[in-house]
Amino acid sequence: MVTIIKNIGCLVTCSETATSNIINNGYVVTENNKIVAVGSGEGFKEYESKAHKIVEGAGKTVTPGLIDCHTHVVYSGSRENELPLKLKNVSYIEILKSGGGILSTVKKTRAASLEALVEESSKRLDLMLLHGTTTIESKSGYGLNFPDEVKMLKANKLLNEVHPIEVVSTYMGAHAVPEEYKTNREEYIKLIINDVIPYISQNNLAEFIDCFCEEGVFTIEESRKILRAGINYNLKAKLHADEIEPIGGAELAAELGAVSAEHLVGASEEGIRTLAKKGVCAVLLPATSFYLMLNRFAKARRMIESGVRVALATDCNPGTSPTESLQSIMTFACFGMKLLPEEIIKAMTINAAYAIGRENVVGSIEIGKQADLVIFDSPNINYLIYHFGVNAVQTVIKNGKVVVEQGRLMKGCEV
Repeated sequence: MVTIIKNIGCLVTCSETATSNIINNGYVVTENNKIVAVGSGEGFKEYESKAHKIVEGAGKTVTPGLIDCHTHVVYSGSRENELPLKLKNVSYIEILKSGGGILSTVKKTRAASLEALVEESSKRLDLMLLHGTTTIESKSGYGLNFPDEVKMLKANKLLNEVHPIEVVSTYMGAHAVPEEYKTNREEYIKLIINDVIPYISQNNLAEFIDCFCEEGVFTIEESRKILRAGINYNLKAKLHADEIEPIGGAELAAELGAVSAEHLVGASEEGIRTLAKKGVCAVLLPATSFYLMLNRFAKARRMIESGVRVALATDCNPGTSPTESLQSIMTFACFGMKLLPEEIIKAMTINAAYAIGRENVVGSIEIGKQADLVIFDSPNINYLIYHFGVNAVQTVIKNGKVVVEQGRLMKGCEV
């Protein structure tokens, strides 16, 4: 099964070895689920005789499939009722005390069956796919007990099996302290370490472990203890770090050799230096800064200049970033963080692949890599980000198969 995309106006390879990542009048040839040829001009012609599909790329932009490397996409319900309260400056703590906030989502997620969670979350995955996302990381953290955290991780596993999007699973029982443990947080931490982590490791329900290290959530000492326990069970560490205040989360991520540190709006200069030194990927979430009306974003430019690998993600969740679109994140990263279009695409492809340990498989358009591609109805990447607020996706190819065509899910791809 050979597919050719020819005469591409702007081919963005995101290769880390090429002299230039942008090829004009480019082509890509895929065979089955792999990329077999990339170049400019008419080199594709030697494959025409066995091509089963030829796609015209004139006036289009082609990138690797987008990778959303930080999401909380599995949950039940929504929290739009909190929006008027936020606009009236009602604090998160006040919302929480009235039964809202994360505990509201926990209640709904606990009440949902595994089948209902899969059905509800698959609709979000459909939206992601339509907007060009082909791989995601999905965190648990709305169960906050043994059975419901396991249920969420099982939902991740099922979604990965039945949906075109690849779902990489992260255990995040340390997302908050549940209501029933609010006067005995140490017992909840013991539950995470002694019961949940061993079970999910033994049953291959997660590849990563994450912890919300922030003022009022989990302390540096608690986060270190939880993540080390996960590492001892062969889970790779991630860390929600310094989302609001610089409490040393970035430094802890570096100390533990975490794959990524995430959020980082409040990361200190020392934290940024340690991330660069230890090669920890910074996963930045500008939609969260926007939605929370923080009036500040993570210091993306400073991180890049310091040698930190920067990725971008949606943080898709019901409370602080209710969006499935990485194209929306392009807008916030450009106008909020002042990142250049090429930096943004790289942050959503090859850098995002590093953040989930998939850099050798996806994230760039190179021979031998998996055929995950997006064709945007945009003449170049500057236009793609300049013309905001619309879905520019024309075609999505996942694992060599066309799953979105003319902006619509192909039959059989809906779940």
